[in-house]
Amino acid sequence: MDAQASSSTHIGLNAHLLSLSRNYRGAGINSYIYHLLRNLGQIDSGYRYTVYLGDRRFADERLRLHYSRWPTHRPVVRILWEQLVQPMALRQSKVDLLHAMAFAGPLVTSCPFVVTIYDLSFYHFPEAFRPWNRWYLSIFTARSARRARRVITISESTKRDVVKMLGVPPDRVDVAYCGVDEIFRPLPAAETARFRSERALPDRFILFLGTLEPRKNVQKLVRAYSQWRQVDPDIPRLVVAGGKGWYYGHIFAEVERLGLTGDVIFPGYVIPQELPWRYNAADLFVYPSRFEGFGLPVLEAMACGTPVVTTNVASLPEVAGDAALLVSPDDEAQLVEAMRRALSEVSLRQEMVTKGLAHAADFTWARTARQTLNTYDRALGEEGIGDKW
Repeated sequence: MDAQASSSTHIGLNAHLLSLSRNYRGAGINSYIYHLLRNLGQIDSGYRYTVYLGDRRFADERLRLHYSRWPTHRPVVRILWEQLVQPMALRQSKVDLLHAMAFAGPLVTSCPFVVTIYDLSFYHFPEAFRPWNRWYLSIFTARSARRARRVITISESTKRDVVKMLGVPPDRVDVAYCGVDEIFRPLPAAETARFRSERALPDRFILFLGTLEPRKNVQKLVRAYSQWRQVDPDIPRLVVAGGKGWYYGHIFAEVERLGLTGDVIFPGYVIPQELPWRYNAADLFVYPSRFEGFGLPVLEAMACGTPVVTTNVASLPEVAGDAALLVSPDDEAQLVEAMRRALSEVSLRQEMVTKGLAHAADFTWARTARQTLNTYDRALGEEGIGDKW
């Protein structure tokens, strides 16, 4: 524990983006927030925590939970709470440091804050966001990053973006990688086969798992799969799993246009408890995203012993290491060849499985929590730096 930490030091965490709902809001950023809260409570840091949230299904006796009466699952309501109610709540609770856990801190506050920025996809791919979301994220993320005592990013790739695009000095940005939950591991073959049968999954299949939105590049995957199937009709079927996000209709239209309705399966949102079974049941995991702040499904699949094909952009090479096959997100032929090799070359598959298991083991949520605590220590020891209220 750093000298700055004491039993009287009070950390507030804005976790209003946390959702245990069975839809796309229950993925991505939500997973980071959920696991960080769980692990912060397990570490004897000397800090006291108050968590501000709206989802009453989340409970943790090691944390003081302050549930909002406002329906903050609605984006506009959440923003109003953050900017109007949160400053008063922080003052009343005598919070010493706020952790704004998703992009934006309050414009006016009685205490310093740190902010987590997951990615700057709204700058890189503005067309993939609804105008209101793009405007809010662009304005409030930039202001928050410049006013925060410290900024937390989940990859070196996002750190570089924050420094370059938001003008934050690199020495004020800390990286806290995502972790892989212990539930992601190789499962017994017989039990996996039973799960595959119960869920009516094909005996062999290629899996994509993620929110259905433009930057996940699922349309490109569908087109590459179609090209491959024309050459080899016996390839495994494609399972595209995940909740519906932004502008997802184009994906379904592409499948219909290419005549793949019977070959591409859409199971919808997958509950967290089933994720390890899905990864284990797949012959190959493909993640063709154009941009990621981290790309946690890549590591989850590796931890389950499933070979991975992903792209060579943003944080994905950083996350995948040398354990996956990397391709350009714009090259369908390259994607087809990588999938073909990962499925058919026995020695390559075994090498990918072995490297993937070892690589994923390095990423734990306990490490994420410790790295976050280091940021709290630094922020409390840097009075006046970045504060412009």
